[in-house]
Parts: sequence; C-alpha cells; structure tokens
Amino acid sequence: MTNVEDYIKKNIFGKPQLKPDEKNKFLGNFAERVAIALTVSQVKNPDNVKTVENVMRKYPEYHLYLNGKIDSYLLDNYLQLSVKLKYKFTIVSQSGVRTKDRPLSENDMGLVIADESKPVGRPVLI
Repeated sequence: MTNVEDYIKKNIFGKPQLKPDEKNKFLGNFAERVAIALTVSQVKNPDNVKTVENVMRKYPEYHLYLNGKIDSYLLDNYLQLSVKLKYKFTIVSQSGVRTKDRPLSENDMGLVIADESKPVGRPVLI
C-alpha cells in the first residue's frame, strides 16, 4: 500500500490494534497474560471468591480487572478482598461501537487477573 492509503485508513479506522477481539474478551488483556478469568455467571458464585483469593495471594504482582457492567453488589466481595490484600485493581467499562449497547451476558468476562507485563506460565482454569 502507498503512504496515502495508509494515512487515509489510519484516519478513518483509527490506529490498528493487535488482537482487539481477544483484548475485549479479557477486559483489555491478551489471553497469554491471564492467570484466571471468570465469566459473569462464575462471579455470581460465592464459592469462587476463595479461589480468586488464593490466586491473589500466590501472585501479588498481578492486576485484578473487574467488568464495570456487573452490578456492584456482585463485585463487593472482590473489591473488599482487593483492598484487604492491597491488590491493584481496575474496574473496566468498555465503551465502543460493538459493546456499547449490547447487554451483559452470563458468558462475558466478569473478572480477570493478569500480569501486565509478560505472559503467564500456568493459567488457572475454572
């Protein structure tokens, strides 16, 4: 492509992103950096709080990402746990063309713990 075509595409569509669908799925993270990911239905299960706590204690340098579309009463346990353990967290509210008006489903990611800088050796699967 020519420089003119690249310039036009960049200004129409924005800066190209690497794996945008994967990053949207995992609340802004690449899959290889995710230690644990819970769907909305798994976040609703109170038994998973202990599993998340174990991961947080094992990997204190990682970062907790919570889906901002989830009702706050469901996130309270995870927020309190994060504050208690002095764990870094971010509440992600993804706005965009594809996700803006779409309702939250039970299979969307509700919680992700990921390493911000490098791929994870052994992810935890639930």
